[in-house]
Amino acid sequence: MTPAPSAIQDLAAPHSKTGPADQSDVLVIGAGFGGIAAALRMRARGHSVTLVDRLDAIGGRAQVFERGGFRHDAGPTVITAPFLFDELFELFGERREDHLDFRPLDPWYRFHFHDGNQFDYRATVEDTNAEIERFSPRDVAGYAGLLETSRQIFEVGFEKLADRPFTRFMTMMAQVPSLLRLRSYHTVASLVNRHIKHPLLRQAFSIHPLLVGGNPFTTTSIYTLIHYLERRWGVFFCMGGTGKLVEELHRLLERAGVNVELGVDIERITMKGGHATGAESTNGRRYIADRVICNGDPPTVYQQMLPGETRSKRAIPEAATKYSMGLYVMFFGTRKQYPDVAHHTIWMGPRYRELLADIFDRKILADDFSLYLHRPTATDSSFAPEGCDSFYVLCPVPNLLGDVDWEVEGPRLRDRIVAALEETIMPGLGEAITDDFWMTPEDFKRDYRSMHGAGFSIAPIFTQSAWFRYHNRDPHIPNLYFSAAGAHPGAGMPGVLCSAKVVERLIEEEDRAAAASGRLAQGA
Repeated sequence: MTPAPSAIQDLAAPHSKTGPADQSDVLVIGAGFGGIAAALRMRARGHSVTLVDRLDAIGGRAQVFERGGFRHDAGPTVITAPFLFDELFELFGERREDHLDFRPLDPWYRFHFHDGNQFDYRATVEDTNAEIERFSPRDVAGYAGLLETSRQIFEVGFEKLADRPFTRFMTMMAQVPSLLRLRSYHTVASLVNRHIKHPLLRQAFSIHPLLVGGNPFTTTSIYTLIHYLERRWGVFFCMGGTGKLVEELHRLLERAGVNVELGVDIERITMKGGHATGAESTNGRRYIADRVICNGDPPTVYQQMLPGETRSKRAIPEAATKYSMGLYVMFFGTRKQYPDVAHHTIWMGPRYRELLADIFDRKILADDFSLYLHRPTATDSSFAPEGCDSFYVLCPVPNLLGDVDWEVEGPRLRDRIVAALEETIMPGLGEAITDDFWMTPEDFKRDYRSMHGAGFSIAPIFTQSAWFRYHNRDPHIPNLYFSAAGAHPGAGMPGVLCSAKVVERLIEEEDRAAAASGRLAQGA
């Protein structure tokens, strides 16, 4: 019954170095998935690359906690669009399958509603339809309509926009007719409600924005593309967990020749003549680079790591920025197994829209909650000792713009969550639980330098999407780039992996233009 240990160890040793500055073509700050992907893509293009991170392992939020014989993934648990990981290995002539086993899940998610009903969101449309029919036969046709709408949005929002730069306003304007045609100014909830009528199914099919930090009642309907994205490629779990995924990506970085330095806490990005020249760590270590790619939270980078004259030029003024919710994440093991609990369970409380308003708008910690329960041992027994289960439970909460004393409320919320699960889907949990600990928005702010402890950087509302989101290349610093959840296209593993592809496209265009300019100069 203790808070989570800090993911940051001693930042001064043993990795601190003094002496001459390190120099490379590209410096990547932050080794989350966006930073890893950017480093690999830059290295595949022949650039020398240094990747630094303040933690003592790569992966960003995808850290691993080992406690009491239990293993816990701290970060994402769902893999969609697996081809984005395949691409990283293929850049170096390798096959992802030779290193990582992505296991398909069924059900994808189990919804447990407050009235005791359960709904399994299944791997086939036919099985999902059978589940829908148990609740509302007329919504089978509605789900077909939702999927078709999702497909249309996917063809624009993902296939045409997700890995394309939005550094020019005209790029955005060129897509306006498509965005208007698809009613992207509507919210996810309003679009879902057009197709689905049963109130519980409306909750189930509008939940996806919460997986990337958005309120379904304010998030642009562009994010309904997730429905079709999941149908297109499936929902997977990496055997060995996200920790295994990160471990193999680290080995790929090493084989590729990327210089990875951990325990490096970057204090500031250095500038000269309006260009980034590298970065300097808190212990005085200097890094020199022709290009700097930030995998950190863009608001944090602008407010804390760039010189004062640059801070005023950030893409979205602080006063106008809407942030994602915060996260309370509780990790625990059990001395018994719960075979009836699915790999992913979304436990819905009695309120939906009103609870989301408490979290996102009023920023208060309500007495009730909804939960995302992850049981990796449903698929991979290596996460727990024999006869036991490993869990984490994620509870959306207000970010630190709300007035919540997490020293007090953290233990109280823990007890309320345990009691709620014990009364519903996990009988005897109070006696079976062991080695529990938690993270709060305070941990996200401290360990991950997330502004206001937001779980997913800025919120995915329409006015913070595409061109309106943080750009993948700074509009005023031509060699500073962002491959991060707060930049285009957004949060979630597909989002940050696509963000790295956008950065690669930008640099490819720059290199091509420079080569053409050189040829013209030679011709002259």
